[in-house]
Amino acid sequence: MAEEKKPFYITTTLPYVNADPHVGFAMEFIRADVIARFKKLLGHDVFFNTGTDEHGQKLFDGAQEKGVAPQEFVDSFAEKFKDLKPLLGISEDVHFIRTTDEHHVRAAQEFWKICDQNGYIYKKEYKIKYCVGCELEKTESELVDGKCPIHPNRELEIREEENYFFKWSEFQEKLLTFYEENPSFVTPDFRYNEIKEFVKRGLEDFSISRLKEKMSWGVPVPGDDGHVMYVWFDALVNYISTLGWPDNGGNFEKFWVEGDTVQYAGKDNLRQQSAMWQAMLMAAHLPNTGNIVINGFITGDGGVKMSKSLGNVVNPYDVVEEYGTDALRYYLLREVSSYEDSPFTMELFKQAYNANLVNGIGNLTNRIMKLAEDNLEEPVSVEVNCFDSKFENALNNFDIKKATDFIWSKVSELDSFIENEKPFSVVKEDKEKGRKLIVEMVQNLAVIGYHLQPILPEAASKIREAIEANKKPETPLFERK
Repeated sequence: MAEEKKPFYITTTLPYVNADPHVGFAMEFIRADVIARFKKLLGHDVFFNTGTDEHGQKLFDGAQEKGVAPQEFVDSFAEKFKDLKPLLGISEDVHFIRTTDEHHVRAAQEFWKICDQNGYIYKKEYKIKYCVGCELEKTESELVDGKCPIHPNRELEIREEENYFFKWSEFQEKLLTFYEENPSFVTPDFRYNEIKEFVKRGLEDFSISRLKEKMSWGVPVPGDDGHVMYVWFDALVNYISTLGWPDNGGNFEKFWVEGDTVQYAGKDNLRQQSAMWQAMLMAAHLPNTGNIVINGFITGDGGVKMSKSLGNVVNPYDVVEEYGTDALRYYLLREVSSYEDSPFTMELFKQAYNANLVNGIGNLTNRIMKLAEDNLEEPVSVEVNCFDSKFENALNNFDIKKATDFIWSKVSELDSFIENEKPFSVVKEDKEKGRKLIVEMVQNLAVIGYHLQPILPEAASKIREAIEANKKPETPLFERK
């Protein structure tokens, strides 16, 4: 009897819809898609979640600047993020949640009520320095020259008001115990060490509401019409509201309680995902996340973090329009580190595109299938139904660059095989021997195509179709630019 596969849940963070999408979020979306596709191919029942974060000060301010209602403002941007699904080759069955959805609002309020009933919410006066860009309080130790290092072009706000607070300070030991008992909770290790050290230094209760009279765009606090929820407290609940929580049974029980759970995030989300959210789950007596995977930043010219607020972004729509979906996926999966900061400039992109896609897998496929078309009477019978253990282990550990490097090592091996064995010449002198070489090459190309399925789904499909038709692809996998 075959081993039953556990349900598998994976989610991206939800990007703020205060500007057009950029390649930083595209990277996170694509990487989560790779893992979702991979798990499906292994036989898991997969729930893949993404969506948009639509409350908070930045969006309220943005709507006011444009002179439109906040809902109208977020609606216009949410559609652009929804349109990323086909643009980036994302699995068609991905779930898309908006934090303005009626069910999510109800779930966030229920989550608040449970945490309150369990004794983890209280009200007090406070004064802080606040970065609207991060939507986070900033301590003096976090500032560089008196400014947030992630949003240095924004002035910090001084906030002094009465808010509701979450008793984060009560979860220091609980979190440290959880980290000790779950040594692979955060990937990579150096990010795990970073959050453990942060929690060891002590936790301070954080504000989870805003005065409605100052900032009305948020989920209403249950039982207090004068306050709306702090955007992070509301938004983090999406990871379970998308599964139907708090309604009984269904997807929440199947995927969050009984399945394996993975959350992708950028390094500026480390604290929120691996400490704040985990403490909130503990407060509500709900299971913690299984794995948090932390990406590095995409940097632009000069090594500066690519961000909407700095205006140095690359628009994924522009890249895909000129080069295609798989070209962008390739760069963000192989040319960018799985965990460290990495640059993205159009010059670097074009170099990688021509070297590894046009002259690499594209040219290799054309050469092999042209030989097969000219010299084989029927298609090569190929049945590939499992991944190489090196590839599988890399993806199970969320090292997508390592997995993609493995595929391109097979591309190099096949290029070397052609150079050494010279099938183009052999088939002219000894047809039978030449045909055997060609069959072997087609079989190896099929293996490459199989492993490409979660990485470059379009290219994988074209390779499979070419092998089944025993013909060179009608158009190159990647057009020379």
